[in-house]
Amino acid sequence: MNDGLQLTWGLALLGMVVVTYGIRLSFLVFGHGVRFPVWLERALRYVPAAVLTALIVPMALAPQGPIDVSLHNAYLPGTLAAVALALWTRQTLAAILGGFVVYGLWRWLLV
Repeated sequence: MNDGLQLTWGLALLGMVVVTYGIRLSFLVFGHGVRFPVWLERALRYVPAAVLTALIVPMALAPQGPIDVSLHNAYLPGTLAAVALALWTRQTLAAILGGFVVYGLWRWLLV
């Protein structure tokens, strides 16, 4: 690798480090005096569920690219079983294990 390219990669990496840790440090240094409005605090409670949904739903509906709601998509029943168990038992571990069991059985028996 030539020196110019190494310098470019090094500066890019340094820039990413400064931005990432700068943002995190700003919350530690200045965050104690900041109060969010009640409506924003209430809305921020839904962020983890929204992010998790945004990660899981595309994988469950379109594991190979195009949307697949056929019997050959074992991700969909596994995900639906995990959601149902989470709502019914309110236990994360039960939902994860139940989803894996349904997914595994679906792959083994039907696909």
